[in-house]
Amino acid sequence: MLARLWRGPFLLAAVLAMAASGCDSSSPERPALVTVPVPQGFAPLPVPPQNPLYADRVALGERLFFDPVLSRDRTVSCGSCHLPELSFSDGRQRSVGVGGATGLRNAPSLLNVAYRKSLFWDGGALFLESQALVPLEDPHEMDLAPEAALERLREHPEYPVLFERAFDGDGPSVQTLTYALAAYQRTLVSAPVAFDRYRAGDTSALSPEARDGLALFQTHCSACHAGAQLTTDGFENNGTSVTDDDPGRERITFASGDRGTFRVPSLRAVARTAPYFHDGRFQTLEAVVAHYDEGGDGTPGQSPRVRPLRLSSGEKAALVAFLQTLDDRPAAVDRSPTR
Repeated sequence: MLARLWRGPFLLAAVLAMAASGCDSSSPERPALVTVPVPQGFAPLPVPPQNPLYADRVALGERLFFDPVLSRDRTVSCGSCHLPELSFSDGRQRSVGVGGATGLRNAPSLLNVAYRKSLFWDGGALFLESQALVPLEDPHEMDLAPEAALERLREHPEYPVLFERAFDGDGPSVQTLTYALAAYQRTLVSAPVAFDRYRAGDTSALSPEARDGLALFQTHCSACHAGAQLTTDGFENNGTSVTDDDPGRERITFASGDRGTFRVPSLRAVARTAPYFHDGRFQTLEAVVAHYDEGGDGTPGQSPRVRPLRLSSGEKAALVAFLQTLDDRPAAVDRSPTR
């Protein structure tokens, strides 16, 4: 889900319809909601009332997420760029779509995506129910028109019944497709890691070196990577070179001051989601730390928060040791349809 924001009338109409109506979730016959555990310190999982986490809806979204039927040549799925074993990133500098097309950006982890205030590196989508249409249509990703995707689903031997069960008799539509995918993605929440245990009071959860790294992190990095989610969800210019092909958030806001700014990523799972930054330019955490230690590249509009740190080699190693403790994986979720 690398993200070129498509602004065509089909997407606009679909988004407006979803925002205005929502799927009917009032049926008394619905199964109970899926329970998603969250680490201590996380806010309750945000779930919009129009798209509850019903077990059959989540299961349908999971199947769709990993089904290449939603790509033009039936070779690429959402899961092709968001692998569970890599905390729902893909390990490539830039992801590969249909026909071997290379995307514009690095695919970020989808862990804890339910908590994000905006989606994609440039904030081009505001909620999960609309974002799925972007990679679906992007020629560098799945390259399939929504009408064609829905025709495939309606002609499929199993999907029409699965949609009707998940959506109170409603078959495949833009709304039910995007709601199912969003429901599944909301269940992708981190299992607790050493960082969470340390925050909860277990000082033995981190090694002495990692504790030193955490202290450095809190001094130098927490202005942008704050709280249990390790992000402010804001947008910053982190001092990397910017091209006209990808000016960052400027392509959404058309404001020159947003050139080169990108969404501050959560550092949850950062130990498992190399390469790093919006264009995947850095392969290792050591390279990322070196970039910030040097004060960035001095690009126009660089955030004043990015300035030379002048860390010693031991301090840089300690900072990396802390970041390596952020080895998040998805928490197990009970999707049984009990009431």
